[in-house]
Amino acid sequence: MKIAISAESTCDLSKELLNEYEISIIPYTIILGDNEVQDNAEVPAKIFEYVEKTGNLPKTSAINEETYTEYFKNLLKTHDAVVHLSLSGGITSSTEHAKLAAEKLKNVYVIDSKSLSTGIGLLAIYARKLARQGFNADVIAQKVETRVPYVQASFVVERLDYLYKGGRCNALALFGANVFKIRPQILLVDGKMKPAKKYRGKMDRVIADYTKDTLAEFNNPDKSVGFVTYTTATPEMIKNAKQALIDAGFKTIYETTAGGTITSHCGEHVLGILYINDGDKIEK
Repeated sequence: MKIAISAESTCDLSKELLNEYEISIIPYTIILGDNEVQDNAEVPAKIFEYVEKTGNLPKTSAINEETYTEYFKNLLKTHDAVVHLSLSGGITSSTEHAKLAAEKLKNVYVIDSKSLSTGIGLLAIYARKLARQGFNADVIAQKVETRVPYVQASFVVERLDYLYKGGRCNALALFGANVFKIRPQILLVDGKMKPAKKYRGKMDRVIADYTKDTLAEFNNPDKSVGFVTYTTATPEMIKNAKQALIDAGFKTIYETTAGGTITSHCGEHVLGILYINDGDKIEK
């Protein structure tokens, strides 16, 4: 049985990883004023330039049901089934559109990742590994669903400017954060982005503290694979995050650049570690 594993561009996997794990992608559309661009690796730089020039945030356009239907039909021309990992339904209406499209077709399984960025990527990689082991699409979908609640997806944000422009924090919080160099952690909880811990100081040191705290709080990781994902970051930030995962015993650590979704919400100098926190509870 030939199974397509699919996700949106919001999974933030590099071209190399998409090829390695044979993951198909349907792109989001990023709206920069009067211009529309498909979300890809070049979009973050365009977003930074647009925000600096206009003072406005870009917008993302939800993928409609018709687009998903056509996309799934094309995959079914060369595959027997499709397992699709979607951006959290708590963030976008695209997930519901994907499910509606799947209902009109046979052998298309849509899973709400309740995550974003490489949190989705982790589930997609797991799905491909199951497909290579010979599991049928319905079994793959069931197994992936069981891991959704255990995805640990979080980031630390250097500045609140983008969150303020997007209406996710008030002017007082923005002022206080910039004056006192507060670096908030953003955590995915029940499929939505929520503020968590607050750190202070230079981002190099903050990342060291954040990764230590995260691994202590979510302390039952599946150590087969972890991600360090960022919009922009200093070499020291990346080094500190990777070292934390190495010290924790992760076997494979991927470094990826966040795409348009994270960038649009959070801006520059945003970094997170992402992994599935189910340890040995679920058969891999």
